Amino acid sequence: MESQIKKIHQQLMSKEITCTSLVQEKLGLLKQNTHNTVNSLLAETALALAKKVDAKIENGEEIGLLEGIPFGIKDVYMVQGTYTTASSNLLKKYKAAYTATSIQKLLDAGAIPLVKENCDAFGHGSSSENTIFGAVKNAINSELVGGGSSGGSAVNVAKDYTVFSIGGDTGGSIRQPAGYNKVYGFKPTYGRISRYGLMAYASSTDCVGPIAKSIEDIRIVLNVMSGKDVRDQTSYVSEVVSEDLHTSKVKTVGYYTNFIESDAISKEIKADFLSTLEKIKAKGIKVKALDFFNADVLVSTYYTLAMAETASNLSRLDGTNYGDRVEGKNLKDTYAITRSEKFSEETKRRIVGGNQVLSQGFSDEIYLKAQNLRNQISARFSEDFETVDVVLSPVTPANPPKIGESLNDPLAMYLSDAYTVGFSLGALPTLTIPKGTSTGLQITAGKKKDAEVLQFSNFLNDIL
Repeated sequence: MESQIKKIHQQLMSKEITCTSLVQEKLGLLKQNTHNTVNSLLAETALALAKKVDAKIENGEEIGLLEGIPFGIKDVYMVQGTYTTASSNLLKKYKAAYTATSIQKLLDAGAIPLVKENCDAFGHGSSSENTIFGAVKNAINSELVGGGSSGGSAVNVAKDYTVFSIGGDTGGSIRQPAGYNKVYGFKPTYGRISRYGLMAYASSTDCVGPIAKSIEDIRIVLNVMSGKDVRDQTSYVSEVVSEDLHTSKVKTVGYYTNFIESDAISKEIKADFLSTLEKIKAKGIKVKALDFFNADVLVSTYYTLAMAETASNLSRLDGTNYGDRVEGKNLKDTYAITRSEKFSEETKRRIVGGNQVLSQGFSDEIYLKAQNLRNQISARFSEDFETVDVVLSPVTPANPPKIGESLNDPLAMYLSDAYTVGFSLGALPTLTIPKGTSTGLQITAGKKKDAEVLQFSNFLNDIL
């Protein structure tokens, strides 16, 4: 699909449409939507910004490429003065005191925020059902889940309620819902975009990333948000991704046999993926089978570390400084009652699990072992990318479940992340494209090779 950002930019500059009418149209769609994608609308702010864009155009002034483009924000990002709930009961009345770096960069470029988007509470989930605002419904079939945790963001893009949305990816939370809703979702190299102002789930794998309907729109938004931030020591100075993305230099594509030979993968997705590999071979590109860690090892390693980190990160939420407070007999009782009543069952499950693996007698046996496995996984990726240029994989082993099924089987929900969490542990750039299988394909390259991922995705778009 062509760039929606560039198309709208031309329409604005030629006065074919006004920014105000565009924003009003999108706000109207968001108000009427029945997919539970909206936590709060930023209507007043959006319309005020739209009028300024219209005034500039009317005065004959040039506007930037993102200026006047409406976008959505997953409700785990701070935007000063807005409700920032993380779709949780504890923070349902919390207003942010500052704006996340990534979002501020978009605002500085003139993009117009429309909506804070529904998601799994604190990013805890793979279906966007663990939310006080009701389960997000899939854009294609409303009986199915929207995917998680950035489900609202993916559905809004798929339904054209937003031109692009900013999700958050810890273990697949951008890529999986993008695959479920047939849009593009990008998790950049860890550290390329500042995490400052993103509510922390697992700090060592949390990534800011865009969801859009074209690779070019992913590129545009990625470039604006990227860069070093003194408030995030893991961020780094990155090169701009060039507009010329049609010259892929990929000579060898790798794939993990463990993913394809797994009992968990559906026959349909397996057949489609193998067919895609044959089409790549037909274009003269070498395809190499790679051996990797089993899916259960990847999932166990990821969730051990992620639960430990979220238990630590959420310890600050006790009703004293942030969120709704439930008074008890004493301070300790107040903490216990507040966290017990206000956290969701899934969040409590992850906090308990995290505190367990960090506790005396278990940390050496479980947590440090997971850290060691993570190092092994990262080292294996480094070895693999010496022999292949990119790795191709399914996004998920199966099609999206019906709403309610994941809530009844948390283990199945964790296992649905089997094909995404490994790349998060490796801090690698990974893109979901809505082709190749019913839930899309995942393209991964070595660290800081974000441009190569986007280039190869364009190649796949041309042949699939």
